[in-house]
Amino acid sequence: METRKEKIGDKKALVGELIQLMEGVRGNVLKNGNARSLRELKVETNEEILGVNADKNIAQPGTYQIEVTQLAQKSSAMSSGFENPDESYVGVGFIQYFLPDGESKEIYVDSDNSNLNAIAKLINKDSENGLRASVVNDGSGSDSPWRIILSLEETGDEKRAEFPYFYFVDGENDLYLEFEREAHDAKVKLDGFEIELPENKASELIPGVTLDLKKAKPGEEFTLKISEDTQAITAKVEGLVDSINGVLGFIKQQNNMDETTDTSRTLGGDIMLQSLEGRLRSTVFKDIKTEFGFKRFSDLGIKFQRDGLLKVETEVLNNALSKDYKLVTQVLTGHYGEEGKTKGFIDHLGDTVKASLQFPNGLLQSRKNSLQSNIDQIDRRISNKERMIEQKEKNLKDKFARLEGTISRMKSQGSGIAALGGGGPNPVTQLG
Repeated sequence: METRKEKIGDKKALVGELIQLMEGVRGNVLKNGNARSLRELKVETNEEILGVNADKNIAQPGTYQIEVTQLAQKSSAMSSGFENPDESYVGVGFIQYFLPDGESKEIYVDSDNSNLNAIAKLINKDSENGLRASVVNDGSGSDSPWRIILSLEETGDEKRAEFPYFYFVDGENDLYLEFEREAHDAKVKLDGFEIELPENKASELIPGVTLDLKKAKPGEEFTLKISEDTQAITAKVEGLVDSINGVLGFIKQQNNMDETTDTSRTLGGDIMLQSLEGRLRSTVFKDIKTEFGFKRFSDLGIKFQRDGLLKVETEVLNNALSKDYKLVTQVLTGHYGEEGKTKGFIDHLGDTVKASLQFPNGLLQSRKNSLQSNIDQIDRRISNKERMIEQKEKNLKDKFARLEGTISRMKSQGSGIAALGGGGPNPVTQLG
């Protein structure tokens, strides 16, 4: 029974392996189950000047002429120089500044915080003031290289700041703003028309496309082209076919039997394999309704080979995508018409996967449950046999104990009889 259980366990492990392969198919179905998830876009542009992120669910193919004439910048200023950022003493007083919305703020500076680093910390302590301070060495090599740089966090014409007014008394060093730079918008020409942007990112110029301005190059116009990425879609179809071939290859391997094959440990000839293979083949050959008439998955260049596995004719698929992208996507994912959504190949494949993996009555799950039921039945039989053996052992031990007791009593009685008979031989010994 243990040997039979081990063989059934081997079969169950193979069914588990097949379930994992089908889970791989389901993963590809879920990732590419509709036109949006299947779709990929390709962006071609001058990456030195412009970064582009195209949302494949919104953006549409198109070609645009771009020129970045000016980057957006934020208001900033640099203070006078100091010899040491920690030992400088600017005195006691306050800093007053105005935010872009007109609100004024003051920061009081006492004698314990009257050096560059301490003042910068006081400014940065207020996280809502929109102003940031950094203490830097300007690298000039002068006797007073340490300065405070003040800057607003946001860019654009509307974010121009009136920089702080410093009022200190009794200081050893004078703190004032030596250099200033005003904020201004970015300027971009789109198809020849100039547009101002408050920051160096724009998500409303082209629907579904976010532009990240990296560098301004006035007078240098370049092309931004957004197109369907047919190679990426081909790779997705190839991945889907590979997952199907994983299942078909497993079935082929199990059915590859000879006179040495131990079918008690494999799934060779199992009706479940025949049924699953038949369902997959039927899915591949199923007619698919499109706006261009009925088509099949094989029309995209995916066909069965002599070894029973599918092969993607990449050139045929790429040509089909380039020639009629809409037709290909309808074959793969269906489309919405007057009668609702029609099913594409991936939809039909999803139905096949669901019928195989559905718990507890799916084709593979029911087979796995059946094998587990057989294992549980053998375990119960083994357990019953073990209990019977234990009971049998107990009964034998009890009989042996009773027999030893009987023999002991007989020996005792024999000794008594011998004593009465004048020391003759023990009759029990003679019986011995």
